[in-house]
Amino acid sequence: MKKMQKKIYMAAGYNTISMGTGRKEFNPKKERPGLEYYITEAGRGTLAQINGAVNVDESVIGNFMASRFNNQGHLAGFIPMIDEGLKFKPSIRVEAACASGGMALITGIKNVLAGADTVLTIGVEVQNTMKAIYGADVLAGAGWYKKRKEGHAYFFPDQFGKRAGAYFDKYGKDYTRKGLSRWYANAIENARLCPTAQEYHNTNPDPESTCFKMEPNGKSFVDYLNVLDCSKVSDAASAIAILSETGLIKCGIDRKDAVEVVGFATSERNITLEPSDLTVMETIKDAAHKALANAGVSIHDLATIETHDCFTIAGILSVEALGFAKPGEGADFVFKGNTARNGLIPINTTGGLIGWGHPTGGTGVHQAVTIWEQLTGRTGEAQIEISEKKPYGLSINMGGDDVSVVTIVYKKEL
Repeated sequence: MKKMQKKIYMAAGYNTISMGTGRKEFNPKKERPGLEYYITEAGRGTLAQINGAVNVDESVIGNFMASRFNNQGHLAGFIPMIDEGLKFKPSIRVEAACASGGMALITGIKNVLAGADTVLTIGVEVQNTMKAIYGADVLAGAGWYKKRKEGHAYFFPDQFGKRAGAYFDKYGKDYTRKGLSRWYANAIENARLCPTAQEYHNTNPDPESTCFKMEPNGKSFVDYLNVLDCSKVSDAASAIAILSETGLIKCGIDRKDAVEVVGFATSERNITLEPSDLTVMETIKDAAHKALANAGVSIHDLATIETHDCFTIAGILSVEALGFAKPGEGADFVFKGNTARNGLIPINTTGGLIGWGHPTGGTGVHQAVTIWEQLTGRTGEAQIEISEKKPYGLSINMGGDDVSVVTIVYKKEL
């Protein structure tokens, strides 16, 4: 992608609660809200901020596996359920595994570039409909399913566990575990400041030590990661409006209440092949640096990042892929506090996938909402300081094992 052909903005973000184990109100034995509830709550939350459905030209909904988790396809047809004013307006559902939310954002951006003024964009997943072991099989569809047949029962924890194991072998197990445990602690500490986060109620006084002391055990889980290294099963939806300059005016939104999209990129690697190096996230590296180049900024211009930490090792490898640390030095970079909310580059300030939750098809949109909230000063207790010298944010949404990656660069209106 080259320079943006016209100005694109995001505003009016909304997150539902990320529901699942960890939330006090979650009870797996009781009936819980379904897709309809989450789509409606998130959609109406955004419509209320843009003066209603009358201002929406079209909608995009991102979702990964409702067809299996909920026995439901055809999700675009649920958009008019949100509001009668959306009836007969264009709507489309997109899918890119765990990057479905990010792909919904890209689709919305392209629709505005093509002439729409306001696109309602939603990401959703409701996946606490089955036990984790069965859900793991569904989520394995984000990989090459022929490979899954010979893989671990917990397919993706094992895939990223192998990345962790390769990092152990190259750079040392305890050294790596210290970085992974600090990443987990950052996630919990940040989630405790965000009322919608799945780990908001977490009261562990020392999450870092807890994670470090919990040795990976292949007999009960996978070989190189423990359960705290993994994002949880989550039910949630997020929504945001993507707007042209005319869209801002129609919706009555001041520029200071919006963020400008100044660059984006998507990147894809061959799903049928193994990563060329288990200690490198090459697709994240490619997509992130393309988006930054398109925006004309460097990593040192970023105030905050939302990255796809489906597992702690993915967080460490993302730091290296971005260039904040050299290969093998990412674990130490994190361990020293550089990615904490008061660190050199605050990452995942509301908890990320591990702390806030990972409703697979909704994660990319949640990342955008968090960046919008941070850059416009709406994050409440989770708010970090945004310097005018660093008015940019970056989101990285990944599908599968570094297969599909969506990256977006946002700018605060000064």
